Amino acid sequence: ITFAIIMERKIDDKQLGSITLRVSPRATRYTIKISKGEILGIIPSGGNEQRMLDFIEQNRKKLLVSLAKHPAAEKFSEKTVLQTFSFSLHIFRTDRASFYMTLQGGILHIACPAKTNFEEEKVQKVLLQLLQKALRHEAARLLPDILKKLAEKHGFSYSGLKITGSKTSWGSCTSRKSINLSYNLMLLPGHLIEYVLLHELCHTKEMSHSARFWKLVDGVTNNRALDLRKELKNYHPR
Repeated sequence: ITFAIIMERKIDDKQLGSITLRVSPRATRYTIKISKGEILGIIPSGGNEQRMLDFIEQNRKKLLVSLAKHPAAEKFSEKTVLQTFSFSLHIFRTDRASFYMTLQGGILHIACPAKTNFEEEKVQKVLLQLLQKALRHEAARLLPDILKKLAEKHGFSYSGLKITGSKTSWGSCTSRKSINLSYNLMLLPGHLIEYVLLHELCHTKEMSHSARFWKLVDGVTNNRALDLRKELKNYHPR
């Protein structure tokens, strides 16, 4: 049985921004979530809206910190500035009736119909899909050679490489020494791409994150494993 949401209301707060209050028959308690950079307050059936507002007020400071860490993703538009490992993004309008893209000279040009409304979700979806296609292309073009050279330089061997669309991890290594790399790596600066690849290569010798593993990583990163690991946490494959 699927239960529908029975009430939803949006309010605006000068500090917290847009807040959605939602009554859900599935909820058993008052819950606050942050979704896409906005606060969602879930109220159980028969609950009290004011109680939820008080709950939000009690957690205002924590919510402000969380919103700063997880801001809403910026929408693609002609003003979007994005530099990836191998190309920059250029979105513009054109008289053509459909979207199209070209990747030339280190620039990904995405042309949009003249009347494109960048606020529409379907437009954002199209632009994201085009960007992802370019990221996958560049990952497949560049990462295999980088991985091969790093392996040769540091004496590693691996059985295979697969480019994935993972949004939960930058990379992984199987027990058979096959390495998986997310094409979202192309959104990282070069030194962090190299760190991820070295991290996975070290897993070909030590599968767990043991002290021996981190000693291996330190050995191939000039003792910078901890610093690079901390820096990588500022990014996410989503």
